Amino acid sequence: MDNLYSTLIHQTFNFPQEDFEVIDNELYFNKIPLMQIIKQYGTPLRITYLPKITHQIQKARRLFNVAMAKTDYKGNYHYCYCTKSSHFSFVLDEVLKNKAHLETSSAFDIPIIKELYRKNKLSKDTYIICNGYKRNTYKHNIIELINEGFNVIPVLDHLDEIEYYKKHGKVDVINVGIRISTEEEPSFAFYTSRLGVRNSEIIKLYQEKIKADARFKLKLLHFFINTGIKDTIYYWTELNKCLNIYKELKAVCPELDSLNIGGGMPIRTSLGFEYDYEYMIEEIVAQIKLFCTEHEIDEPHIFTEFGSYTVGESGASLYSVIDQKQQNDRETWYMIDSSFITTLPDTWGINQRFILLAVNHWNKPYIPVNLGGLTCDSMDYYNTEAHTNQVFLPVLPAANKTPLYIGFFHTGAYQEALSGYGGTQHCLIPAPKHVLIDIDEEGEFTTRLFAKEQSHKSMMKILGY
Repeated sequence: MDNLYSTLIHQTFNFPQEDFEVIDNELYFNKIPLMQIIKQYGTPLRITYLPKITHQIQKARRLFNVAMAKTDYKGNYHYCYCTKSSHFSFVLDEVLKNKAHLETSSAFDIPIIKELYRKNKLSKDTYIICNGYKRNTYKHNIIELINEGFNVIPVLDHLDEIEYYKKHGKVDVINVGIRISTEEEPSFAFYTSRLGVRNSEIIKLYQEKIKADARFKLKLLHFFINTGIKDTIYYWTELNKCLNIYKELKAVCPELDSLNIGGGMPIRTSLGFEYDYEYMIEEIVAQIKLFCTEHEIDEPHIFTEFGSYTVGESGASLYSVIDQKQQNDRETWYMIDSSFITTLPDTWGINQRFILLAVNHWNKPYIPVNLGGLTCDSMDYYNTEAHTNQVFLPVLPAANKTPLYIGFFHTGAYQEALSGYGGTQHCLIPAPKHVLIDIDEEGEFTTRLFAKEQSHKSMMKILGY
């Protein structure tokens, strides 16, 4: 019986596939030989493949532009990146190389915007869409950008937010948006999102606080679906509600001309992932076009805010299996040289599954295993995948052979922010090295060490020693 790991993967999935291939029993990620990277930098290791960010932006732009051409859609498409997915400078640099726009959610996003402008990474024409519930520091930073001539659209999240902009705004025209408080999926613990303005108060907000002040122009209506853009009755129902609100607002607010269909497109978290990006985008554009035609209103410009979609598939986390433990007659544990809680917090916090593959030893037999992290927490483990209730990996080699290395892929969004990058983490497990991978003009890959493995000295300083 052929029970090799390579046979398991080929029989379970359509493999090789985009991003992944195996050469000489070693895994390549976006044509990057991972064993070569591991030999140079060691593990645990965090890598970011920068060209994937560009690929994702260009793919979405192409699909939206094709969909608009097919339907003779008159509005424009604007791609925004949600900075909260990853604030790292190398991510923003890659995003802005593609002339994308930005969406912020925090007061501390604004100094980043100013620094990017100072370095000529973005221009004042770049849209800065400011979302989230805003305390005074955030509103102060937003109005500073507006007064300095940046192309900012604060999206009003509650009824009184605009009063701050009225008091401190020093320019002739301030464009604003309104976020709709959408209904959540039936499985949620509550019915309506805590964010945004409820439907019954949107027109009142416009008429009483925006229309009455000639300096303010309502330009954008924003709705966000927490579960993302999916082909479900729930998504299409909420989109239709949003379009009806847009129609009602447009009747009293002629300058309204943009619709932000927030809620990200999913990324591949399994080799069996299936999502028809082309169909979804064409259907969204077609539905908006049809609605506007039926109600004789101009098609709005479409804004999207894609965070995980932009950066998620660029990331990977690589580990060594440093030990095997047999704790009973049924459960085999592979211990990794780091922690899931500290390096992949989504696996612990929301039971997120990522693509997990062996990096080497594809010609070895496979066995079912549990993966254990180094902390003393009983929850520091990984033992199921998106397509099965077990994890299968190659048997460990003999002691004097090359160790087994494993990789978790498409981990580029949120993980550092959630785990507290640069701070102290559970059991003082150090943050791993972080390596950036790019492609040069000759088509060869290049690597750059972005961060060394965290040292005990840096932790002791944080802790006051």
